[in-house]
Parts: sequence; structure tokens; C-alpha cells
Amino acid sequence: MVEQSDRAPLLDWEEVPPPPPPPGVASASLPSPRKDLRERILANSRALGHTGPGTGWSSGPEAPAAAVGDVDLQSGGFRDGTEREGEKPGGGGGGTGRLSAWDGQERDQIVAVFVVTFDTRSGNIVEWCLPEDVNLEGVEFKSMASGSHRISNDFIYFRKDRFFGLACFANMPVESELERGARMKSVGILTPSYTLLYRYMHFLENQVRHQLQYPGQYTPLEAFFEDKKAVLPSGGDNLITACPGRALGPTVNRCCVYPEMKITHPAGCMSQFIRFFGERIMVLWKFALLRKRILIFSPPPVGVVCYRVYCCCCLANVSVPGVGVSVPELRPFFYINVADIPVLETELSYVACTTEKIFEEKKELYDVYVDNQNVKTHRESLQPLLRLNSADREKYKKLSEQRQMLVYSQNVNADCSSSEEDLFILFFMEQNNRIFQTLSEVAGSADPTLTADHMKAMGLDPQGDHSFLVDLLEVYGIDAMLVIDNPCCP
Repeated sequence: MVEQSDRAPLLDWEEVPPPPPPPGVASASLPSPRKDLRERILANSRALGHTGPGTGWSSGPEAPAAAVGDVDLQSGGFRDGTEREGEKPGGGGGGTGRLSAWDGQERDQIVAVFVVTFDTRSGNIVEWCLPEDVNLEGVEFKSMASGSHRISNDFIYFRKDRFFGLACFANMPVESELERGARMKSVGILTPSYTLLYRYMHFLENQVRHQLQYPGQYTPLEAFFEDKKAVLPSGGDNLITACPGRALGPTVNRCCVYPEMKITHPAGCMSQFIRFFGERIMVLWKFALLRKRILIFSPPPVGVVCYRVYCCCCLANVSVPGVGVSVPELRPFFYINVADIPVLETELSYVACTTEKIFEEKKELYDVYVDNQNVKTHRESLQPLLRLNSADREKYKKLSEQRQMLVYSQNVNADCSSSEEDLFILFFMEQNNRIFQTLSEVAGSADPTLTADHMKAMGLDPQGDHSFLVDLLEVYGIDAMLVIDNPCCP
């Protein structure tokens, strides 16, 4: 009997062999980064005032607390007495076994399950759903990305109103003239949070294959929904509008603890993200911290690109109390299409991905456009941020070295108590914290003047990061003055 893998088979990234130890360092003398990394993650996760995208967002400061369980301040997560599927003590599902800033428990909150099919006469349609009266307008396009007819399978994260969805798509050849030789379907779910969607990846993959082979047989989906359906609060629009962090009280900024988007592939989305963008991560980091509207284009499959949306959001994580209260929240929209244009026209800050090239022409909808590894902006004021400087390269070098040490330690010690995702999130959180702590101290001093020494202390280039820091002071409303000369030809 073959044991089923814990990873989602749609995520077939190439495995990279562990790197050799750093030159001149014997393997026995290498310190293990585990304990320090775990302690730093816990310290950051317990700190009040985290900012960043979360499991949901509120429509205003008076939004009610989310009905998704009680918050445990000690663990930075939820308490509901349940055990996460696929996780074991000291380890985790999917081979990551991570200790994250969002390592508590959340209840199952499936608010809808649906089947979408491509009809040769009508196009994409919702052929079945539970509950029957749920509003799924637009889901037929979100769960079957434009251009999917050219691929055999995919998975898609998306946002529908205040909910998040995950759909698995599959395309099967059939000998049917009516279906024009191909049967295409997606099976998906909606929840108030994207952090637990990974738990249902295998189920959705199996069900979409089942729907292709036996169309119209919905019994497993009906049983699934009956078992997992959410109990939503009565009244209003029946939407869970606030993030769980609100239960901690008014001192916590937005979504106080950054949620974990569990990745089931052992290679992890963070390592793939780092390898894909390389040093250009530092360019994305600046745009994310400035809360710009970032749109990522890629042809199908779009599943891996949805993970890039998540990784971009991680770049803007801050845990300094009071920081980010007045700035737009960086919202992960995941996959979008032309039907989302009216919503995007009202957004001040977001990260999203699309397979529709027409978005490139709609420059009023975004500030930053990412096509493959090419990061560009049509806004003249942001052009200087596209250039990498010495401080950017130094930060990327440090990230690569820390990642190399972690991967090597994993290989030697076979210890999965923390992951590259932990390392990645913590690296940028600490970088961001250093910047805002320094800016807060300078702004609160008798002489609120930023010098080249302050820039260097923040890990920034006094010349190359001049325009970035000017924008940062303006966006976050920090009352400090930058007096460093910025030559016109750096």
C-alpha cells in the first residue's frame, strides 16, 4: 500500500539540493539557528501592534469582532480545542512543521461550496452550490482563470466580497462533440480566512477529478459542507468583517498577528519566491512598505502566482506599536479578472495577480506592474525605487546567508521546528521594525533631523534610498526632516 504524500500534487516545484556549508566552516562548528529563530518569532508574534494583511478586514473602526474563536494572547492564536489536520507535536503538515506568528487554532468556517463548469454555449457557469441561496456572483470567473483551457490543472486563491476562496481546476479530454473535446470544471470553497484553505486542497483536487468523471454526483460535497459549514452571526449582511486581532482590544493595530498561509509543498513558497525574484525582492519590499498597488501578471497556471501575492504581503510586516494606523492596509486580493475592475478602482493599497494582459493598459488601477521577474512602474515619482543600491544588495546577501544556514542546519539536524517561511517573515519584520523604531526616536527627539548615520543604522543607503525614505515619511505621517543631499545623478 502506497502512503499518500502530504503535499498537494499540483505544486510540483523543482527540489533544490541543500547547499554546502559556508567556505571555511566545518559542519560540526555550525551553530544551529533554530532556538534563536523560534524565540525571535515568538517574541514578535506576541508583540502588540502588528500590522499587515490578515484573515479579513474591517469596514470601519467599529466593526464587530470576528466570530472565529477566542484569541489566546500567549500563543498569538485561537483556542477551540481542535487539532490541525495533518500536524503532529513538534512538526507540521506538509513537511514544514513551522512555528509561526499565527500558530493557534481556527475553527472550520466553510460558508459555501460550489462547482463551476465551462459550457460551450454559456461560458463559465456555477452548476451547483451549497447553500443554494448564497451569492456567488463572479465566482465562475474567479475559480476558472482566463486561459485555463490551455492547461490540465491548477488551483486558485481569490477574494469574493469579504470572503476568501480556493478552487481546484482540471481539464479532461472527452470524446464529445457537444463539449468540443474537453470537459473543464472547478470545485471550490469560500471561507472568512485564507489561512486554513490549504487544509482542503487534497479534497478539492479529488472532487474536481470526480466531477469530471461523474458529472452531477454531489453527495461527497454535500456531506463535506454539512460537516464543515460555518455558523455565521445573524443580522446585517451575515459577513464576518473583522480580523481576530480585534478581540485583543483597541491597542492592537489592524490584524495584530500576521496569519500563516500554510503551504503544503515541502519546498515552500518563500524559497521559490526568493529564487524567482532574487535581489528584486528588495524593490518589491519598498513598494509593499509604501503600501502601493501591486499587480502581478502571469499566464496560467496561476496557483504559484497566488503564493507570490502572499509573499509580497509578508514584506510589509511591522510589529512596532502605533505604526501603520493611518496608512492603507495592504490587502491580498490573490487572483483577479476584469470583473474586479470596479472594486480595484476604489482600493488604495493591494497585491493581486491576474492572467489577463489587458490589465497592463489600465494604469489607473495599479502603481507597480510585475511581469515575470520584471518589476516596473509608470509613475515617475517611483522610478528611483526600481534601482538596486548597495544597501539592497547587502540586505539580500544577509537573507541568502541566513537561508543557507537554516537549510544546511535542517539537512544536518533533521529538525523541522522552524522553516524558511519563518525566516523570511522575521527577516523583513525585523528590518521594518528597525526603520520605524529609528524614525520614531528621531521624530520624538529635540532635533527631528535624519542624517546619513541614521540611514545607515536603518540599513538604508544614504543616497540611493533618499526618495524611498522621503516617501516613507510622507505615507506614514512621520514628523522628521531628511537633510541628506541627493545628487541628481547617483
